[in-house]
Amino acid sequence: MNTNIFRSMSYGVYVTATMDKDRPTGCITNSIMQITSSPATIAVSVNHDNYTNSCMKASGMFSFSILSEQSDPGLIGRFGFQSGKDVDKFDGIDYEMAAGMPVVKDSCGYVVCKIIDTMETATHTVFLGEVVEAEVYEGAADAMTYAYYHKVVKGKSPKNAPTYLPEEDEAEGAAAQKEEEKPAEEKKTGRWVCQVCGYVYEGDELPPDFKCPICKQGADKFKKVQ
Repeated sequence: MNTNIFRSMSYGVYVTATMDKDRPTGCITNSIMQITSSPATIAVSVNHDNYTNSCMKASGMFSFSILSEQSDPGLIGRFGFQSGKDVDKFDGIDYEMAAGMPVVKDSCGYVVCKIIDTMETATHTVFLGEVVEAEVYEGAADAMTYAYYHKVVKGKSPKNAPTYLPEEDEAEGAAAQKEEEKPAEEKKTGRWVCQVCGYVYEGDELPPDFKCPICKQGADKFKKVQ
């Protein structure tokens, strides 16, 4: 089975959020779709291992903010590669509350839903939500697609994401092996891989003050691919 065909399907990049009792929390999702128009209902898939999953079940509500091509890539690192159990993901983030749910302002806009049903799969919960509020932020850039994130931002899917494919890691290893097999005179640049989110930096040297554009980690979190 060639799972790469899934890459031809359409995905966005969203910050799906809810309340963890009295504090906001959330995670990156990309499997969100509108199911009906009247009443407007939305389906979102969240991994069982994501802390946000249990918080959504407890609160009975969720929001999702639609990231744009100009949204700070650090949002993906913050919400996609850390756990809400360990950090306050909204600390330092420009957000507001809408219908009792946190929404990220550096986005195209947001939708807030009341959970009306769930379906469990082997790895994910599919939440069905009835829309209670929605807003568009004027002046935002085009919505970010997963293809844009993968090809332009050069980011990888978190392992809990529905779009994560083990082939990503295999391809990275194969590329590194191919680079190693090149004659020395053909090797023009080095490759450093962020050990947190998988971002690849290419250049002669990795600047000591370099920060990953995805997860904002420092140069010490990068490993040179030999």
